[in-house]
Amino acid sequence: MRLNWDDYFIEIAEIVAKRATCPRANVGAVIVANNRILTTGYNGSLPGMEHCLDVGCLMVNNRCIKTVHAETNAILQGAKFGISLLNSTLYCTHYPCENCAKLIISAGIEKVFYKNEYYNEISEKFFKNANVKIVKINAR
Repeated sequence: MRLNWDDYFIEIAEIVAKRATCPRANVGAVIVANNRILTTGYNGSLPGMEHCLDVGCLMVNNRCIKTVHAETNAILQGAKFGISLLNSTLYCTHYPCENCAKLIISAGIEKVFYKNEYYNEISEKFFKNANVKIVKINAR
């Protein structure tokens, strides 16, 4: 059976997540416009730095602060290569944290589809106030 676009892009996000370098969560993100992939990102260490998988996480308040989140990496890839994300859609394996929500809103992303719950009340408020549509999907 042929996948619909949402299932297609969330499955790609799951494949991207397999590149993650933090063992706490494998998260992948795909940013799309007009059913075309603009950027991708996964959670991992800063370029040139040791990976959590190799040397362990740097934990503060039950979060690894060494890791750049998948959504942030996808947005930064757009900035690095001059790709506008205005009016685009983000597909992510997990619900975005509040810091990623701020970047998503600032980048002009208008919709976020996610698969796995990582509910964050602050993110929800940010998205609601910015009129960013959030949709939980259940891909095959």
